[in-house]
Amino acid sequence: MNRIFCFLSAFLLSSLSSYAQVAFNTCFNGKQLRMDFALCGNAVGQSAALMQLREEPVWGGPRENLIDPFEYGGYLLKAYDQASGKLVYSRGFNTLFEEWRTTEQAKTETQAWVNSIVMPFPHRSATVVLLAQNRSTNNRDTLMTLNIDPSSIFIERSRLKEHPVMDIRIAGEPAGKVDLAFVAEGYTASEKDKFFADAKRFTDALFAVPPYDLHREDFNVRAVFLESEESGTDFSGRGIFKNTALNAGFYTFGTDRYLTTPDMKSIRDAVWNIPCDAVFVLVNSEVYGGGGMYNFYAIGTADNERTIQVFVHEFGHSFAGLADEYFSSETSYSDFYNLNFEPWEPNITTLVDFDKKWKDMLPPGTPVPTPLEAPYSDKLGVFEGGGYLAKGIYRPMDHCMMRDLKSFCPVCSKAIERMIDYLSDRKIR
Repeated sequence: MNRIFCFLSAFLLSSLSSYAQVAFNTCFNGKQLRMDFALCGNAVGQSAALMQLREEPVWGGPRENLIDPFEYGGYLLKAYDQASGKLVYSRGFNTLFEEWRTTEQAKTETQAWVNSIVMPFPHRSATVVLLAQNRSTNNRDTLMTLNIDPSSIFIERSRLKEHPVMDIRIAGEPAGKVDLAFVAEGYTASEKDKFFADAKRFTDALFAVPPYDLHREDFNVRAVFLESEESGTDFSGRGIFKNTALNAGFYTFGTDRYLTTPDMKSIRDAVWNIPCDAVFVLVNSEVYGGGGMYNFYAIGTADNERTIQVFVHEFGHSFAGLADEYFSSETSYSDFYNLNFEPWEPNITTLVDFDKKWKDMLPPGTPVPTPLEAPYSDKLGVFEGGGYLAKGIYRPMDHCMMRDLKSFCPVCSKAIERMIDYLSDRKIR
């Protein structure tokens, strides 16, 4: 009998240790496997449980770069071919639940949040393992193990609602391009044209910003219109709630400018039938704010005077895994980074293992750490302050898009270009 087994205890795959890239057609069929799952826990610990597996019509990600060379994020998905025991796919990602676990609320409450991730659909049996970073040890703990039979009757294969899609620019086949999808939130039926115009404006703005300006031909961009019953978004701290497609709102974790949605499943439902490497949720509001989580989604408002800078900043989080470099702004996090370990983000360091960061990019003679004074203050260095902390974490330059919405520094630019290479199936520079 075909069955899918879900185990929530640790499962060691010591014999499945081959990390060589495999031929796509050997293990995958060109469709997409989506996994909806719940993360449950608090500040002390977390667990995971499968909610649903779905077969979707198109895998838009890499077909050559199947093994994640970065392993960014608090979570890591690994898929092993059961016949050969080889690792055939991996990808890191973040979730909003992971951030919630660092808040004061998580010290006294236990919650469960719905999440959704995708991978190429296997055409023969596979074992999929979900791992999570342990902040205390810096190890990755196994949260969930799935033995997947691709012919199982328990895999959902129904078609979902098809939303209006506008092709803003199509530069080539999905496997060789970064497929970016703008998704509408808080736009009513009468505001569909406004959404498509907003998405086009944001696309043009992105490709005016270095280093994206040199990579216009590496992107396919689409806009997906979701109709909301009401225009705008929630402001829970002001008692304002709107009936919208993706349940987005400000005051995430009590921070007034932090705009997110906990509803990743609805985002995945919106893009189920198009190639999609990256998602930006475009919110019909003029208020300043946004959010972004690596390989999950980014979100921002359409009509604030600084909305484009916020878009590029938040997309830096979700697309390239860039950390916030500011350290004096209000946040709701408690001990977000453990200073005993090197953070995974490419643009901050605790100096625990600086050799893996931008050490090779420093001008000769640059002191580490670098004083914020002449002749170093306007050059690449190792300046204290970043990742929400004034002490113990260091950033590459005094000013950057990831600190104060200035131009990307060379370290962030390099990280963006490496991610473009990876998702475009090229050799990573």
